[in-house]
Amino acid sequence: MPRFSVIVPAHRVQAYLRSCLASVLTQGFRDIELIVVDDASPDACGEITEEFAAADPRVRPLRLDRPAGPGGARNAGTDAATGDYLLFLDGDDTLAPGALAALDAALARTGDPQLLLFDHAAVRPDGDPVPDGRLAALAEHDTGVFALADHPGLLSLEPAVWNRLCRRDFLRRTGLRFPPGTHEYLPWSLPLLIAAESVAALDRVCVHHRRRRTGGLLHAPGPHQLDILAQYERLFAFLAAGPAEYRRWQPALHRRMTDRLTEVCRTPGLLPAACREEFFRRAAGLCRRHRPPAGATALGGGRSGTGRLPRLLLRLGAPRAFAAAGALGRAGARLAARLGTVRRRLGTALLRLHYRMQLSRPLDTRLAVFVPQDPADRADGADRADGQLAAIETALRRLAPHIATRWLVPDGARGLPAGARRLRPGSAAAWRALARAGFLVTDGDLPAVPADRAGQRRVQTHRGTPLATVGLELRSRPAAARALDVPRLLRQIDRWDYCLSANRHSTLTHEAAYPAEYTTLEYGSPRADAFHTTPPGRVHEIRAALAVPDGAVAVLYAPAPREYLPQGPPRLDTARLARALGPGFVLLLRRPAGTAAPPPAEGVRDVTGHPLTELCLAADALVTDYHPVMFEYAGLDRPIVVHAEDWETYRAVRGVTLDLPAAPPGPVVRTEEELLDHLGGRLWSDPGAAVARAAFRRRFCPCDDGYAAERVVRRVFLDGRGIPPVVPMAARRPVPAAMRGPARQQRGTHPGPRRAARPLSQPPAQPQPLPGPAGPARLDGHSPLKYAEYPQ
Repeated sequence: MPRFSVIVPAHRVQAYLRSCLASVLTQGFRDIELIVVDDASPDACGEITEEFAAADPRVRPLRLDRPAGPGGARNAGTDAATGDYLLFLDGDDTLAPGALAALDAALARTGDPQLLLFDHAAVRPDGDPVPDGRLAALAEHDTGVFALADHPGLLSLEPAVWNRLCRRDFLRRTGLRFPPGTHEYLPWSLPLLIAAESVAALDRVCVHHRRRRTGGLLHAPGPHQLDILAQYERLFAFLAAGPAEYRRWQPALHRRMTDRLTEVCRTPGLLPAACREEFFRRAAGLCRRHRPPAGATALGGGRSGTGRLPRLLLRLGAPRAFAAAGALGRAGARLAARLGTVRRRLGTALLRLHYRMQLSRPLDTRLAVFVPQDPADRADGADRADGQLAAIETALRRLAPHIATRWLVPDGARGLPAGARRLRPGSAAAWRALARAGFLVTDGDLPAVPADRAGQRRVQTHRGTPLATVGLELRSRPAAARALDVPRLLRQIDRWDYCLSANRHSTLTHEAAYPAEYTTLEYGSPRADAFHTTPPGRVHEIRAALAVPDGAVAVLYAPAPREYLPQGPPRLDTARLARALGPGFVLLLRRPAGTAAPPPAEGVRDVTGHPLTELCLAADALVTDYHPVMFEYAGLDRPIVVHAEDWETYRAVRGVTLDLPAAPPGPVVRTEEELLDHLGGRLWSDPGAAVARAAFRRRFCPCDDGYAAERVVRRVFLDGRGIPPVVPMAARRPVPAAMRGPARQQRGTHPGPRRAARPLSQPPAQPQPLPGPAGPARLDGHSPLKYAEYPQ
């Protein structure tokens, strides 16, 4: 008996059916049967199903002699099913990667409940999947089993058949069947939720539900919209025939029905003119017959989605008044929209006037505003505000507590330092701060303002050492420069007073790509300060939070985004790599923006939303292709492997600022087999890898000694007083890794499962600041070190 019976009705979906079936059969979880019901489809659905059945014995094709509709096809599939649980998909839907394994794990965790609800994402032809998200709060606070009475708000979920997993024996006991008709889901999904005594929720997108451009049959105009009346009649008949406690849900369902029927009546063109009077009359009678007793509480009913007057007119059966109220409402909405436009324009004009008035007030040299880059503009897609800005702001609070700091961030921004004070973009307080702040610090674009304030110090920190082409140099790379706005970029760089640089390579690259009259501060990477100042005990706390077992070697895999790959990296099969490495390893996967999460796999942790600095501290080694994190990670003096499978393509399409394979931070591999060979043992003992890493570190981490943020603060905010000198490379003591690597293997053996790695000995003491400052900062914009002291 299989664990899951996946039932797919197929009728006129030949363009999507292959994707649907493949999404089920390529799941890592294989204990399934896939029942495809060909609902006498006139297209190639039957041939496609037979093709899949011939290739995979788990596919069970059924063909109906005459079209029975989606409900009849699902009933036929239910009768043929033998699995413990039933999962219904439409023929144009797809299962998300790893969905079945996640569902099975959720069932095991909650003791096989009768019903498991899960999230879904709507997929429109012109956009990315949009998760529903309404299960998030419930799943966060209730990870066990419950009933509808415990969470009445579940009635607000979409009453679909493809966002719930039903135990087959429970469905058989309820006797619920799909009725004929267009809206057959109503008297099946809602009664199922009401009758279930044990329900669980999984806050994970398991199904991608396709939304047709035309809206599908449910949203298409026609007399078939009358079917919704019959389906609601069946729903209330279920309540009446069931146990007395079912009647408690009558008020909520009545409100939901009234809202839905009112919406149908108010949607222009949905009901043909010949059907409107009949629909209105029957809808009014339905609402009157099943109206709950006076004073009954609508448990889980929530707020009504429609106004009181339209619902009242529908119940009273007054079509003319209903139409007049609708016309009046539409006219009011148009007027409100126009007034809203006027109000917004007036508000913007008043804010700009407010800004100009603030420009006449004295500059506040005790205020610094930090402006993180918009997450939508970041190549890595991270929605965090941490990194360079957070490191500088933390140092500023410590060294210059008399300077107040504010963060210009939208609601929900993550990664701010503890105690950070926010300014909401577009607010009067934000405009006032932008006009009067003595310092503006950003890693992206500064806000557009009517006029810049003379005397402000504006600092651009960038987001690390560039490997890929940036700035104006992108003009020669059409595939990577589609979003490049040259006039806007020039306006931005003309506003910079200081530009932060981690090394000579960054200095030369940025000054060529962003030509303007700013001062370059070649002081190191502030966010890399944590690699020298974090207590070793904190590393173990981070690893515990990432579920890295004690004694395991943690390998961070951080691929760079690819504009020329629609699905993007990662290019490695992380699950296969983790299996080959064995239980002594854990892969920490940090995906680029817009890439789907891979199926869950043993030994792989998807850590995409975690702070990158903490991931580096937790990792004993780094595997990347072209992600700039390698330049800062080299300061930790831990192994790095470059997986340059498509280097020639990346260099040609994206453009690069250096020949990475010619001077890499460690071994350069092209295949997964080569990578496995290095991670399995060679990487940890190869003297050549250590030599390459040391040379890379000298070139790209000359100032990364734990004092970069302090240098920036003293130069920009404290007029260059007491800038600390750079700690010599030999005197630095970066935070030690938790593990040294795998147990040494015999030469020539293929790496397989390995013993746990041995922990490091007592970590060395942290470096102490060198006595005395290096003297005043040079006014040419570079660090106090001479050019000749930097490796070329």
